[in-house]
Amino acid sequence: MKKYTIGEIAAKYHVSVPTLRYYDDAGLLPFVKRNANGQRVFTDDDLGYLEVIDCLKRSAIPLRDIRTFMEWCVQGDATLPQRYQFMIDQEQALEQRIQVLQANLAFLRWKKWYYAHANEAGTEQLFFLPNTTQVDPKWRAQYLADHD
Repeated sequence: MKKYTIGEIAAKYHVSVPTLRYYDDAGLLPFVKRNANGQRVFTDDDLGYLEVIDCLKRSAIPLRDIRTFMEWCVQGDATLPQRYQFMIDQEQALEQRIQVLQANLAFLRWKKWYYAHANEAGTEQLFFLPNTTQVDPKWRAQYLADHD
């Protein structure tokens, strides 16, 4: 079985060596062994765990929750129900964050359109309700009609 240094793993997963050391100290890497010199040694078996940690981290899951999940993984089959429920819960949370991000992106695109047209006209006054600085709702409706 191939063995990897912490530097090789850091390069493979695009994280720093100090980050991996922090993860280990925080309990996210309970599967990692150490050699006679006390250096962390990773194996091919560890790569699947690291892939899971990388995905969970990129999904903005708190480290304490990732630590718990990794402890369950090391415990084995007895924790399969907890791990399955964890994935269900994280999937739902991630879908909710995606919906929020999609709504934010839609709003930013509307504002980009607004400013592109205001820049072209040299003023944003054309968008305002008379004698106000409030954007006339017809413009957002027009944008939505044109971009659906």
